Amino acid sequence: MIPEFIDQIRDVPAQDWDRLLPSDYPFARHAFLSALEDSGSVGARSGWRPRHLLLRDDQGQLRAAMPLYLKDHSYGEYVFDWGWAQAYTEHGLNYYPKLVAAIPFTPCTGPRLLAGGEEARWVPPAVAALDQLSSDTGASGWHCLFPCEGEAAAWRKASLAERTGCQFHWFNRGYRDFEDFLGALSSRKRKNLRKERRQVKEQGIEFLWKEGTDISQADWALFYGLYQLTYLKRSGHGGYLTSDFFTLIGEYLPEQLLMVQAFKEGQAIAAALFLFDRTTLYGRYWGCREEYEFLHFETCYYQGLDFALARGLQRFDGGAQGEHKLARGFEPQLTLSFHRLREPAFQAAVEDFVERERVQVLGYRNEARAHLPYRRND
Repeated sequence: MIPEFIDQIRDVPAQDWDRLLPSDYPFARHAFLSALEDSGSVGARSGWRPRHLLLRDDQGQLRAAMPLYLKDHSYGEYVFDWGWAQAYTEHGLNYYPKLVAAIPFTPCTGPRLLAGGEEARWVPPAVAALDQLSSDTGASGWHCLFPCEGEAAAWRKASLAERTGCQFHWFNRGYRDFEDFLGALSSRKRKNLRKERRQVKEQGIEFLWKEGTDISQADWALFYGLYQLTYLKRSGHGGYLTSDFFTLIGEYLPEQLLMVQAFKEGQAIAAALFLFDRTTLYGRYWGCREEYEFLHFETCYYQGLDFALARGLQRFDGGAQGEHKLARGFEPQLTLSFHRLREPAFQAAVEDFVERERVQVLGYRNEARAHLPYRRND
C-alpha cells in the first residue's frame, strides 16, 4: 500500500470518494469539499491547501480517504491551539505549517477517515502516511478534528494526544411538535420560550423555508450579503466563505440544504442556512440586516427545531460554543480531536495539557447539565 496525496478533490471521482462514507453526513461528501475548493474558499490564498489522503489496496482500489489540509495558520478550525503555536515561537521553532484532517470552517463531528466501515484496519497506514507527510513538508505535526466516536477507538490505539471539547446539541425524544417539546421543560423555561417566539411574531416578522432547488440565485445573493454584513459587524472581516461557495453548494448539494428567511413588511431582514442528513440538522451560517428582539434565536434555533421535528430528525447540531443554547434545550456534548507533534518534548507537553484540560471540560459539562431547562421529574 502506497499512500497518495492529492491537491484537489476533483482528482478522485465523486462516486469513488462518496462510496467510502458511512452515512449521508454532508460535510465529508465530495460535493461539499468541491464547493469549498471550486469557490476559492480553500486553497493557497486562504491558507487551507488541500493534501487529501488516498489509500489503495494492492489492486489499486481506493479503500480509504481523508480530507486533509496543509495550513499556515489556525483560523477556521474551532479547536484552539494558538497557545501551542506561541510556545513553539518562544522556543525558536515553527509551528506552521501543520497538517489538519478536518472539514474547513465546520466544527461538526463526523467521519474523518472514510473507509467504508473498515476504519480500524486503515487507521495504522493513515497514521504512518501522516507522519511521513509531516516530515516531508516540514510540518510541526498533524491534527484530526471532530472525528466521530466510531473512529475514536482506532485513533486512540495510535497513541495520540486526545483532546476533549464541549458543544451543545438538541435531541428529539419523540416529540410530536414544538409544543410537545415545550411540555418537557420546566414551567418557567416553557413560558420564556413561548414569550420569545410571541415577541418575534408581534414585531411583524414572518418566516419562509426554502429547500434545495427552490433556493434561487437571488436567494443566494441575498443570503451572502446578510452573511457578509454580519461577519463584518462581529469580526471586522467578510467571512471565511466566498459568494461563489453558496452558489455552488446550492448547485452541488441541493438535497441537503434548508434556508430560513425572515421578512418584515415584505422585506428580507435575516436568513439562516442549515444542512441536514437522515438523522441530524446542522445549523451553519446566518446573517441579518437589522437587529430585532429574539430574531437570532427564532431564525437559527426555533425555526430549526420546527424543521427537525417536522422531518423526524433525531438531533440538531447548533455549532460551536453558545451557552445561550442551554436555556433552549440544547444539551452539553463532548467532542474529540487527536494530535501528533513531531517534537517529542512538545508532544509530551501537549499530552499533559489535554489530560488536565479534560478534567476541566468534564467539570464544565457537568455544571452545564445542572442548568438544563428540562423538568426534574422527567
